[in-house]
Amino acid sequence: MAEKNIDEISGVETTGHEWDGIQELNNPLPRWWLWTFYATIVWAIAYTIAYPAWPLLKENTKGMLGFSSRQVVAEDIAKATEAQKVFLDKIAAMPVADIAKDQELSQFAMNGGAAAFKVNCAPCHGSGASGGPGFPNLNDNDWLWGGKVDDIYATINHGIRSEDPDTRTSEMPAFGEMLEPDQIKQVASYVVSLSGTPADAALVEPGKTVFAENCASCHGEDAKGGRDFGAPNLADAIWLRGEGEQAIINQVNKPKHGMMPAWAGRLSDATIKELAVYVHSLGGGE
Repeated sequence: MAEKNIDEISGVETTGHEWDGIQELNNPLPRWWLWTFYATIVWAIAYTIAYPAWPLLKENTKGMLGFSSRQVVAEDIAKATEAQKVFLDKIAAMPVADIAKDQELSQFAMNGGAAAFKVNCAPCHGSGASGGPGFPNLNDNDWLWGGKVDDIYATINHGIRSEDPDTRTSEMPAFGEMLEPDQIKQVASYVVSLSGTPADAALVEPGKTVFAENCASCHGEDAKGGRDFGAPNLADAIWLRGEGEQAIINQVNKPKHGMMPAWAGRLSDATIKELAVYVHSLGGGE
């Protein structure tokens, strides 16, 4: 039998290993710790038998209890859908303007519309609906096609310059092919003067004449736009394509036209109504 090595200082048996004159003591783990560790092993084995656990080639083991977290989630979603059904049925059957007048139904629609907005609209209009260059801010009261809830519903439903037969359509001609560069500078100065200070005040009066002859038919004599055909208000200092005379010159020369898809057919009519109520509630609705 091998002789036991006892550490002289601690009086504890050593393992016989030594590093740089330091001996390793043979201190076993406490019994309670070992039994706890063994219990966790038994628990883990029992758990993998009772519940889905081991991955196989095509699926995983099902477990003796037949539990499925996916099934639990599906059941929870089904319960939530059933609870919402009474509201969704009302929304589907009611005109969108009447939904906005019903406080309880309107609150439900706004919550549903907010969720649908983040999924479908935020990529262009931003998560806060503040828009960006070429994408309208939906928080103000500047509307190309009208800010009543019915107008918003129609815009979402049919889109802007989409393939929908009832889509909203407006086209600004490229005046760079019709007007002289000096005339375009003049009309840009006039438009800026409606809400700010132009770089050259001497160009405002001739620009007013150019505007009356070429632009007033769509934007109106007062330049406040026309919502029947999507002509922007040019007198409110709210700009879709950029602010300043150069941005106006660029747009007059070669106008850019955005496109919004028609959501009819992509989303349910109830969801589109919820979106209309939500956008209308952002603070810019009429």
